[in-house]
Parts: sequence; structure tokens; C-alpha cells
Amino acid sequence: MQPGAAVEMADARDKFVGRSVTRLEDRPLLLGQGRFAADVSFFGQLHMRLVRSTHANAKLLSIDAAAARTTPGVHAVWTAADVADIPPIDFRLSKIAGLDGYRQRVLASGRVRYVGDPVAAVFAEDPYLAEDVAEGIALEVEELPSLLRADQEPSEFEPGRSTEAGVVRKEYGDVDAAFRAAHATVSLELRVGRHSGVPIETRGAIGRYDGAREVLELYGAAKVPHWNRDQIAGMLGLSSSRVQLYEGHVGGGFGIRGELYPEDVLVCAAALRFRRPVKWIEDRREHLIAANHSRQQLHRIRAAIDAEGRILGIDDEFFHDQGAYVRTHAATVPDLAAAMLPGPYRVPAYRAVGHIRLTNKTPGGTYRAPGRFESTFVRERLLDAIATKVGIDGVEVRRRNLIAAAEMPYERPIETLGTRVTFDSGDYPALLGKTLAAMNWEELRAEVRQRRSAGEAVGIGLAMFVEKSGLGPFDGVRVTIDTSGAVEVVTGAASIGQGVETVIAQICADALGVDYRRIRVVHGQTDQIAYGMGAFASRVTVMTGEASRLAALKVRAKAIEVAAELLQAPLDSLDILDGKVVRTGASSGPSVALGDVARYLSPVSKSLGERSPGLTADGWFHTDHMNYPYGVHAAMVGVDRETGAVKVLRYLVAFDIGKAVNPMLVEGQLAGGVAQGLGGALFEEFLYDDRGEPLSVTFADYLMPTLREIPTVDVIISEDAPSPLNPMGLKGAGEGGINAVGAAIAAAIDDAIGMAGAVNELPITPRRLRALLR
Repeated sequence: MQPGAAVEMADARDKFVGRSVTRLEDRPLLLGQGRFAADVSFFGQLHMRLVRSTHANAKLLSIDAAAARTTPGVHAVWTAADVADIPPIDFRLSKIAGLDGYRQRVLASGRVRYVGDPVAAVFAEDPYLAEDVAEGIALEVEELPSLLRADQEPSEFEPGRSTEAGVVRKEYGDVDAAFRAAHATVSLELRVGRHSGVPIETRGAIGRYDGAREVLELYGAAKVPHWNRDQIAGMLGLSSSRVQLYEGHVGGGFGIRGELYPEDVLVCAAALRFRRPVKWIEDRREHLIAANHSRQQLHRIRAAIDAEGRILGIDDEFFHDQGAYVRTHAATVPDLAAAMLPGPYRVPAYRAVGHIRLTNKTPGGTYRAPGRFESTFVRERLLDAIATKVGIDGVEVRRRNLIAAAEMPYERPIETLGTRVTFDSGDYPALLGKTLAAMNWEELRAEVRQRRSAGEAVGIGLAMFVEKSGLGPFDGVRVTIDTSGAVEVVTGAASIGQGVETVIAQICADALGVDYRRIRVVHGQTDQIAYGMGAFASRVTVMTGEASRLAALKVRAKAIEVAAELLQAPLDSLDILDGKVVRTGASSGPSVALGDVARYLSPVSKSLGERSPGLTADGWFHTDHMNYPYGVHAAMVGVDRETGAVKVLRYLVAFDIGKAVNPMLVEGQLAGGVAQGLGGALFEEFLYDDRGEPLSVTFADYLMPTLREIPTVDVIISEDAPSPLNPMGLKGAGEGGINAVGAAIAAAIDDAIGMAGAVNELPITPRRLRALLR
């Protein structure tokens, strides 16, 4: 555990940034007063249940809903004809040419493409009635062969369109010349299995039309409320001012929650047409077959190296299994995989070609560290193979290839998410050194050798990576102090459980000179602030944090200006401490409370003069570039040769975040990420039979790690490389814990079983490991 990460008692006289103060958002949750989507209800609401395809690929010939429509208590049954005027759901990120024709409509028409494809919607007075009626609606279909492998030859998606929806290309340097000049080459075929985020709260949406205000409301929003507001408005023919989204508590996000799905649009359209509230809550089986899947890729990668194992060039062709449609993320996952694959190493020449292939499976999207979990596994397996090829160990091959601190900022002539990939700061060798010291690496290697000689199958492995965070282009907040001295921060960011309210309050408190517990952070409410980017891409602390600091500084300056008048003191002689404007360095004497300053600036104050009313200010932060935290994962595992089971004996994450606003929250993010990464490395996988029927539709079949399988995670929070791209030097922490888990566990298993390069597929299930051992 990171020293100093224990919870601290807050003292308003000290700075709050950099301290592990307690979270502000937990009280209602601990008291059972959380308000999740299922807790939201309105008088007279209808309940929606979807009829979903039970075939992976079929022509939809007819839907017999006649009896359903006449069932008492059923308000309506919709099919595609009833929503023909609603366009397909558009892309939010990484749109590339040619993808438009692969977007998903809210209800399928003429063709179903995966088990779970929504074909009809039942609206009833009672959720159980809606479910019973939906199950009785008969579909007449003509089943077609299912396409289940992305590396198969593409087939026809529809006339004039192939199941290869697009190709992502990243390239620089002369790759062919690198291979001609190589001392040796290394080639691998590597697979990452299909899995995704499984938040404790499934999706939910409650649409309500307020006729008095002529406003359509959606409750249960998450992640990107403002973007979703604008899309829903456009799809339903409304202005954005007539649509408002409201975020409640969110039981986990992880990239999967909060994107715009067919169900969100349907409840809004129904509320608008019926003039009644409409509620939909997803059950777990629906979640496992209908919410975004992720990760599934096949990479064929090769490296050209010199005699000492230094990389001259990398050439990668990969196949990204997108599933049945292209949803809001468009090409984000394969684009990030291709752009981030070179990692923290010098790669003089690079080429990646990613094929976005459609299959008859649940559509794909992002999941925590999208594209990086996959490409880190691929790259680090490649580094381990290079080490074997030239006869050096995994640590040494990394040292020889790491970018040096003196080379920062380090530019890669490729782009992703609309920005150039330029590593802003970092000392990768130093963090590797910290990791080895914390693990007592040489002593640990000796211990492993001794235990193996006694018959145990134990091993160690490590992996390195670069993350990305702080995606722009902007974020804005409004900071206001009322006449009681309480502070309100209104932001367009969203909270998915990561501690937004606490972190923003800490930053604002330091800039203002108040106790962070006096600050209320309002987020995820589109009627409170006109613009917002939401919470994704590890951006909130960097972007919203800096916007909050800037707004707070404006409020501070305004308060000191007014107080200087009241105290008859020079501006530069005043400071704000514990919510009062005081003379700098004075332990006693006259002061003015911030609440009194706010009262002085109220619209009815006779003292207002020419000033704008209110102790309030907006803050905006803009950036054209992301910043790049980085880390090292190290693992020790034991393998049961009889059963193929893997037990993680030790795990350490070292992560350089530039500046940790709240080390406790950073540690929680990293440890939680490791737990999810272990799922993808050892347990979680969506499997299908040869007809495209999903086999992982309950937690009996979709296996997840429990507390028993998750070790205590040791965390090193490093602050050696503050980002030069924002004044506080901040970088994001949300994805560093999951990024390299698959790679580190694979290396440790190779070491445990004494078979270099044995693991070439995730997850490493007991069945697969036993096959390797045979």
C-alpha cells in the first residue's frame, strides 16, 4: 500500500490536493439513500419490455403481435414500422469513412443479426405483464448461416456492403527496410477473448414528458449526458433545449454504461408519444447479450530486431470482432489498439493494419482501457518472445528498448482520438527500477527457482505500458458561493463512482481557500449547465479539475477585490483562509467571510455598483493533446498442473500519475482495475455455439473473479513526471490498473510452467492451460 494513502482527517488550514481525504459522495450510499435507475418511478408510468431475436442471423419475415396488442393492461406494441421515422444511432468517437451503413436502428427491420437484437417493444401497466406478453410474441424467421469469426473471409452484410466495415491503418518509418536489415525476426499469433464490463447495476432508462414545460426528460443517464441529450433531440426532431438528462447514482460504468443504446431512445420516443412516463430496467441476461461486448481481437504480429534484441520495426495485422453492428464508439477500440501498441518502447518503423469485421454476435464497444488491454498483451508477449530469441531475460529486453526520460516529449507520428500521439513526460526506466526494488526481484527469482526445484509450478512476470488520459477538447464549470459561504461547483462531467465530487472539491478548495467539505459538486444534469463532455477516457480529473481551478481562482480574485474595499486594505495584502478573507500572515484582526462578500454582491445590494451580481465565475480549460501516464505490472502465480487452475500469489502495480489529487482514490482505481483485468486474463469470456447462440448468459457460465481469486494488490503511486500540459501536472488514473494484467499474468504463467511463449490467448482458462501442459 502506498505510504500516506491511508485516510486523513481533513484540516482546512492545510492544502487538500495530494491528501487521502474521505469521499464526499458516500454518505447517501452508506445510509441506503442512493437513487439508482430502478429507484426512479413516476405516477402513471408504463413499463417497457423488448422482444429480442433468438436467432443470430435470420430474415425477419413477420411478427405476430395481434394478441399482444389486445391484452388487457398492454398500452402498445411497437415494431420497426412504428419507429421508421427514427434514424439509426450515430457515432460519438472515431468515425471513419464507410461506417454509416452499419449503424444500429432502435428496432430491427427485415433482418436480425445477433441473439438479443431488439425487434419489438411492449408497453404495459406492469413490468411482469410486459415480460409475459413479450415472451408470447411469435417471430417468423428464415435462419441464415452465422458468421462467428472475424478472421474468416468477409461475406455480404447487405447488398453492396461487406462484413468488413472498415480498416484502421497506422504507419510510420520504412517497415520493409527494417525487416530486410534485421538480425532476426519474431512472429506471433495472439488472441484476446470476448468479454466486457459487468457493472453491479444493469442499464436502466426512464423517459418522462413534462407537458407544462414541453420538455422530454430521461433519468438513468450516465457517462456522456450532454452528447446523449443532443443525439436524442436530433433523432426525435426536438431542439436540445427541450430534452434534459438526469444522472442519479451509477452502479459502475467501465465504458459500457452510459452510451446511447436503442432502449434509451425507445423510452424517450414512447414517453413523447404516449405523454406518460415509460420505464425500462434491464435484467442480467439481457445485459450479457445486449449491452456492449468488447476486447475480441486476433493479432498476427512480427518484429525485426538486431543482435542485442533492440526493435528495428514492428508489423501487425489484426482482426477486430465488432459484432453485429457498429455502435456509438465507431472505430475507437481498434484505432486505439493500433495507435498505442508500440507502448513505452522505441520502435523506429511501425505498421498496423486493423480489420473491423462484423460477426453475428452482440455489438462491441469500449471497456476500461479499450484497445490497450489488448495491444499491451500483444506487445508484451512480443517483448518476451524477443528476449527468448536473443537469450536475455524479460527485464533486460525492456531496458534496452525503453524510451529514455531525456527524449521527452516523445512524438510518434500517428494519431488517435483526433490528437497526435506525443508522450508529454515520463521516466520509464526509473519506474521499472522502482517496481523491481519493491518486488525484491532478484530475491524473488531465487525463491521461485527454489520452489520449482521442490516441485511447485510458480513463476513471475512483468509488463509495461503507456496509458492515455485528459482527452479534450474542453471542459467548463461554474463556481458559486452563496450568502452562507457554501460553495457549489456545477460541471458537465459525470460520475460513475470514481470519486468526482471529492476530487473536484479538493481542487476547488485549495484554489479558493475553503474546506473541501463546504463544496457541493453538481454533475450529470443537463439543465444545470449548457455544455459538458462527460466522463470517459480518464479525462475528468485533468479537464474538469483544471476548469474548476480556473473558475475558483476567478471567484477568489473577485472576493478579495470586494474584501479589499470593505477592509480598506491593498489587494496584495489579503488571503483567503478557512472561508474568510484575512490579512496575509495575520493570526487575528479584521476579516470578511465569503458569505458576507456574496451578500455584498447580491442583486438587491445597494453596494453592487457596476459589478456583475453574485460571487460566481465560469472556468474553461481547453487542450489539443492528451497526456500519457504510464506503469508497470508485476505478478507471481502458482499453477496447479492437475487442474490447470492459476492462483495469483502476488500482484503489484506501479503507476506514474504526474500528481495524485487523492492517493486513496487513485489506489482504489488501480486495485479495482486489477480485479477486472484478472477477469479478462483468467475467467471472463463470451462464448457462442456454431449457430451463434450465446453460451454465457448467466453468472454460472460467464465466470468472474471473486474475492477468493483476487490477491491483495500492492500499489506504488509515482509522481516523477507531472504533465506539462496542465498547470497542476495532472494525469488520469482510471485505466492503469487493468491495462497490463493479461500481459503480466501470461508472462508469469510461462515462467511457472517452464514454457517460454506458451500463453498466446486470453483468458487463460484451466482447459486451455491443461492443453498447453499436455
